Amino acid sequence: MTGYDDIAAILRNDDDFSARDHKPRPLTDLPPDVQEMLSTWSGESVSLGEMDPPEHTRVRSVINAGFTPRALKAAEADIRAAAAQLLEPLTCVSEFDLITEFALPYALTVILRFLGIPDAHHQACLRWSDHKVQLMVGRDHTPEQLREYATGLRAFGEFARELTAQRLSAPRADLISTMLYESSHGHKLTPDEVAALIPTLIITGHTTLAQALAIIVRSQLRSPGGWPTLVDGTVPISDLVEESLRLDCPVVGMYRTTVREVAVAGSVLPAGSRVLLLYGAGNHDPDRYPGPDRCLPGRWPAPPHLAFGRGTHYCVGASLARTELRIALEELAARFPTLSATPEATPLYRPTFPLRALTALRVRP
Repeated sequence: MTGYDDIAAILRNDDDFSARDHKPRPLTDLPPDVQEMLSTWSGESVSLGEMDPPEHTRVRSVINAGFTPRALKAAEADIRAAAAQLLEPLTCVSEFDLITEFALPYALTVILRFLGIPDAHHQACLRWSDHKVQLMVGRDHTPEQLREYATGLRAFGEFARELTAQRLSAPRADLISTMLYESSHGHKLTPDEVAALIPTLIITGHTTLAQALAIIVRSQLRSPGGWPTLVDGTVPISDLVEESLRLDCPVVGMYRTTVREVAVAGSVLPAGSRVLLLYGAGNHDPDRYPGPDRCLPGRWPAPPHLAFGRGTHYCVGASLARTELRIALEELAARFPTLSATPEATPLYRPTFPLRALTALRVRP
């Protein structure tokens, strides 16, 4: 599905379309032992993105308690401190890679601190997250590499269960504790469910955010007068964030599966049909966005973009992501008012559909 209205309608239709099989399937035939580890590494529970109502409603209502406006406001100072700490050393270099030296460590630091996970676990979480991506959408891996990735995932699951056990004995002011002890509308989560959610929140909480930040900066640096308009406030950062996410969203699309025969976009799909919703195409639908390939911050009134999804599965961390992007751009603009891109060849993206992931973005202060 490529049309904006068709995609939005399917995302709102939980009766006819299931999210249970929403992720891409592995591109490589997995050895039996790897398949077994991949199916059991996170325990018996499934991730939030794979749940359908009413199961999803119960779990989502509890997680939402950790992303309230009050919680985000309280976290702003810590988010800004994380950005400043990573950017300060970069003011003394002639050039740096925005993705590996700032965007990725910044996004990961923020979600780990939100969860209450010490920075000392930064590299392990980064490595385990990459293992998950490689198992699902990587290509041309040897059986030995696949076993290495699966073993890493199993360690990720054990790490999450250890964190959950720690919070059960000693709660803290963090998202893991909130998920364990919050009771929203009579709903509670089990320790197994919380342990399964931790890796999902870590992976989705930093990979797409880092890419979104890189996309925004690259777009501004390549546009005549783009970066100066961000620095001097000519273009409000909030408008720039929304239009950039529409123009080049980090998640190109996601799958849904029909639970019964259903008519959509002029076709009749039998039960069990797997449907790919191409968010990027919907965000460029000319019927919804005149001049869809142009970056026009503040192009309102306009329908909300699809970068965070829609309906039941609208990104639970969307408000946190917007806060992170705003603060990162404010801190970058304050320290690097003359930021420029180094001469580069055609940009390279990792072959990891549906993530639209740049491999590098070298810049000069």
